[in-house]
Amino acid sequence: MNPLGRPRVHLRTTDSTNDRARLLAISGAPHGTLVTASLQTAGRGRQGRRWTAPADSSLLMSLLLRSPPTLLPLIAAVAVCDVVGQQARIKWPNDIVLPCASGLGKLAGILAEGRPQEGWAILGIGLNVALRVEDLPAELRERTATLGAAPREIEPMLARLLGALCVRLAGSEQAVLEAWRARDALLGREITWGAHGPAGLPGRGRAEGIDGTGRLLIALAQGGHTALDAGEVHLAAVTRERG
Repeated sequence: MNPLGRPRVHLRTTDSTNDRARLLAISGAPHGTLVTASLQTAGRGRQGRRWTAPADSSLLMSLLLRSPPTLLPLIAAVAVCDVVGQQARIKWPNDIVLPCASGLGKLAGILAEGRPQEGWAILGIGLNVALRVEDLPAELRERTATLGAAPREIEPMLARLLGALCVRLAGSEQAVLEAWRARDALLGREITWGAHGPAGLPGRGRAEGIDGTGRLLIALAQGGHTALDAGEVHLAAVTRERG
């Protein structure tokens, strides 16, 4: 197979690197094809959310993988943490976060899309390498983290991340699961979720890690256990009783 990142298409501006990479996949591009951009006008994350980043502030990449592994989103999250450093944590299902004054600030997001029946997936990663938080809309600043590096560090970060992905893709699933669990930002914390929960109902409970397929294990507030395999969770608000 071709090494990751070759061939590469770099765009000064694009709507979405994932969309561009998908078109290349459909047209028969080889495993390892990479699309990067300096600016996305319609970048997106999970749940249809927008990925907002000023030009030349973030690593914006989408990688075509043929015969992708089942644990691809977990592999990608661990690889990002490998290059970011020990302070990085993973907020299920696929946000990379750093501790900040407001709790956890989002440093990177991962979006894996594809056509399993055709044997390929697009791995999209957005990483705030040189972002200045003050350049973001006010409502995003408290929830965003950045490495605070110079724009010239984006390309070296890309090279390191592709190398980390190569290593993790070649490793064992057990090693990935252990590394993911060691970075779990939610372990032991009270969380809530919306109507994507079991039986289509919202809920509340305590996060207890992930199983071997990446599902989030939860001890329910009302007793018993469950697992989430998709959706989004939030840290529960702390209620303090008046004395």
